[in-house]
Amino acid sequence: MSVLSGSRIIVGVTGGIAAYKAADLTSKLVQAGAIVDVIMTEAAEKFVGSATFQALTKRHVHQSVFADWTEDWHGHISLAQDTDAIVIVPATANTIGRFAAGLSDDMLGSVLLSTRAPLLIVPAMEHEMYRHPATQANLETLKSRGVIQVGPETGRLASGKLGEGRMSSVETVIGALRKVLGRGGPLTGMKTVITAGGTREPIDPVRYLGNRSSGLMGFSLAQAAVDAGASVTLISTIQSTAIPFGVDLVRVQTAQEMFEAVMRETESAQILIMAAAVADFRPVQPARDKMKKTPGNDHISLELAKTADIIASVQNLGLLKVGFAAETQNLIEYATAKMHDKGLAMIVANDAELTIGSPDSAAFILFANGKPMIKLPRLPKAEVAEHVMAEISFIAQPTSHV
Repeated sequence: MSVLSGSRIIVGVTGGIAAYKAADLTSKLVQAGAIVDVIMTEAAEKFVGSATFQALTKRHVHQSVFADWTEDWHGHISLAQDTDAIVIVPATANTIGRFAAGLSDDMLGSVLLSTRAPLLIVPAMEHEMYRHPATQANLETLKSRGVIQVGPETGRLASGKLGEGRMSSVETVIGALRKVLGRGGPLTGMKTVITAGGTREPIDPVRYLGNRSSGLMGFSLAQAAVDAGASVTLISTIQSTAIPFGVDLVRVQTAQEMFEAVMRETESAQILIMAAAVADFRPVQPARDKMKKTPGNDHISLELAKTADIIASVQNLGLLKVGFAAETQNLIEYATAKMHDKGLAMIVANDAELTIGSPDSAAFILFANGKPMIKLPRLPKAEVAEHVMAEISFIAQPTSHV
């Protein structure tokens, strides 16, 4: 399951126009299985009502620090201690300044001074307010105390002007929360290199040999690795998919570029996951100019040469290698042979025609250590990635080999 599932998260909502986005964030966290408590400042109520958050969370919305204590609930103390992470969204200039000064005359301020949970702030304000030296000094103070700042972005602001101060997207905030919650996970301290997408081998300046790979499996694995605490480098041919928060991206196009990037990045890595659909062949001599149809020229021939076998070429001592096999026949037989021939600890096998370019996959997970094969039902690739990463996390632990 996602690292969000079962996590206890406090969403602190303050008085800015972007407060409506806090409702979207809360909704998505609840849908992901998180247990969400909302704390609203008095000013936040001017922009969005507490009934909205109560309906989304099915839980009481906290507003007053003077709310009655009970035998089992001690107000801001209980909230501060019984949470895995706190996110302030939006974080206004006033809220940032008050917290930097240590003020605690409302529920949110009291919780922030009483917790040891990781804290994320998501600034949202006008450009001039954000760039003001006082705001910047306050942000530096908070960061020196371990507070994590997410954003802001540059874009259209509430005033209609363009500038820095636009709140980061809800997806970015969720990504930041997942990275924070993943700290201390089973892959903490392990650099994990993941490849994604189909390589493009040029025929001429505008055409290429490629495949239908969307890169979704690789990107899903990158997010699952972040959830497990890994330091992730994603080597990808895909440029249009959102990059998981906290992932280092290396962009490539051809099989040779991917080969060079993998060889470079795995020098300091502990895990390599080759999920990319790498071309087996490339045109020997791409045309210098765009190829044109001419009268009487009804056929062309391309001379192709083998590309480098990337995963077999990586022979770093102690590197855990995981491969993928997409086949149209003899799936288990071919995947098993590939796993042993290339020195893999594990391989994920699936039907090429049903999986490549699809949002779902029905995968088989095979192991070199003799562990029985796992057959997964057809699932969204994000869920397949979580299953795969759980198995990798187990293999990567030293005690798993005892």
